[in-house]
Amino acid sequence: MSPMWQEAELPAGFRLDFRESTGSTNDDVREAARTGASAGLVVVAERQQAGRGRRGAAWICPPGEGLAFSVLLRPSEPKSLWPRLSLAAGLAVAEGLDRHGVAAEVKWPNDVWIGGKKIAGILVEAGEDFVTVGIGINVGVTNFPEMLAASATSLALECGDAPELPLVLASVLERLPVWEAKIGADFDELLRRFRERCALTGKQIRLTCADGVLAGEAAGIGDGGELLIRTPEGIRRIVQAEEIRLAEG
Repeated sequence: MSPMWQEAELPAGFRLDFRESTGSTNDDVREAARTGASAGLVVVAERQQAGRGRRGAAWICPPGEGLAFSVLLRPSEPKSLWPRLSLAAGLAVAEGLDRHGVAAEVKWPNDVWIGGKKIAGILVEAGEDFVTVGIGINVGVTNFPEMLAASATSLALECGDAPELPLVLASVLERLPVWEAKIGADFDELLRRFRERCALTGKQIRLTCADGVLAGEAAGIGDGGELLIRTPEGIRRIVQAEEIRLAEG
C-alpha cells in the first residue's frame, strides 16, 4: 500500500480496506456484508478489473487518477425507502467535491456533473439487509478517451490541480451519513437540496424508459424523488430510465 493510503484518515464510523487490484469494489463489499461486516466498511481499489456503472456498463478508472470505492450501509429505514439513497449519495458526492473548489451539480438519478460534464458516477445496489454504494470519481484524469473527451471532466481539469485521493474520499464520506439519515422523515430537506443542484431542471432531454424513447423538458424532481418531464401530453413521472441525455440543438 502506498504511503498516501497508509496515512489516510477517514471520518468517524468508517474503516478502510484498500486493495491494489480487484474485480469490483461493489462485489467486494457485497461479499463482506454477506459474511457479517458492519456498516461503514469502505473498499478502495487502485485498479478494478470489472468495475461497472448502471446497467452493467464498464467504469474506467485510471490507476492513481481516478477514485473508485464502495461503502457498506445498513439503513435503519424501511427497504421501500432505500432507492432514495441514490439521491443521497449524489448529493454527498457533489457537496464533497465542492470542498475542492468546484461547483458540482447532480444529474438524476446518480451522476455528478460540473459544467454539463460528468465527473462522477454512482451505483447503488441493495442486498437482503444491506446496501452497497459504489462511487467513481475522476480526480487526476487529464486525458480521456476520444469517445468521452466532450462529455467527461475531472478535478484536475476543473481546478488545474488534483487533490490527493484520500482527501477526496474523506470529503465525500463526511457528507454521506448526513444525507443517508434523511431518506425517511427528513426526506423533504434532502429533496430541497437535491432540487437546488439538479443539472437537468429546465433542460430539454431525451431518455429511454419502459415504453420507449421520451423527449421533453425536465420539469424538476417530484415529491417521491422521481424525475418530472413536461411533454405535449402533460407531465410524466419517471421512476426508472435508461441513459438520459441533453437534447441536441
